[in-house]
Amino acid sequence: MRRNLTPYTFLLPYLLIFGVFWAWPILYSIYLSFLDTRSFPWAWNPGVNWGRIFQDATFQDALRNTFLILLIQVPLMLALATALAVALNSQLLRFRPLFRFAFFAPVVVGAVAYSAVFRLIFNTDFGAVNSGLKALGLGPVDWLYAPGPAMTVIILVVTWRWTGYNAIIILAGLQSIPKDIYEAAAIDGATPWQQFLRITLPGIRPVLLFCFVLSIIGTLQLFTEPFLITNSGPGTATMTLGTYLYQQGFRSFNFGYASAIAYTVALLAAVFSLMQLRFFGRD
Repeated sequence: MRRNLTPYTFLLPYLLIFGVFWAWPILYSIYLSFLDTRSFPWAWNPGVNWGRIFQDATFQDALRNTFLILLIQVPLMLALATALAVALNSQLLRFRPLFRFAFFAPVVVGAVAYSAVFRLIFNTDFGAVNSGLKALGLGPVDWLYAPGPAMTVIILVVTWRWTGYNAIIILAGLQSIPKDIYEAAAIDGATPWQQFLRITLPGIRPVLLFCFVLSIIGTLQLFTEPFLITNSGPGTATMTLGTYLYQQGFRSFNFGYASAIAYTVALLAAVFSLMQLRFFGRD
């Protein structure tokens, strides 16, 4: 028995940390979602939080904004990442390691730093984008304080940050496809476009599915860019489920409702991921 317990003795420090800082908060937040944390002392009232979700106009705005980003940004980003991965995998490209690092670099840049840079770039009065529009004879755009342009900025920034990251993952999938298949296709007269459609895309299908699922989960949790660049504004125009959760939990201190929102996000992520695996995945 002592021999059998030895591995668990070595694992005990990790299991204690895991239980205190990961498992317990998850279980406790489920319990919080059924409490009325607006009252003192907190009282058991399952309907006060879960019932509010279906009636809360601000939550509906945050959900709609999150789905809008999901529908536009994720396909755009994955299409760009696939094209970029193909380019980075080309034997004709010189200094490929340098380019791979350059496109991956946005992921390691601090969120506060690049958010401040993008706020300056899209500044209405002296930003580089409006200066370029002025040079073209066009009028300035209120990028950060008008609903449509603000959402455009969020989509562009998120795409800028994560395209290179996904491109490196897809690049790994490209390099796993045997080159003999391309050589045989070329001998049979297949054009590069036909090789891409019939060999490359099927070959990287599992990797694309992996990136797609991760991107959906990440978008449903999107917080950093809307919070730091537009502060979820103007109004609720760029508010996402992540920023609304933060607002309820750490500004209004309504921990019960924030927990209900968190588990709604988790449920949506699970449903969307299972749908992707069901319709696009294979055993």
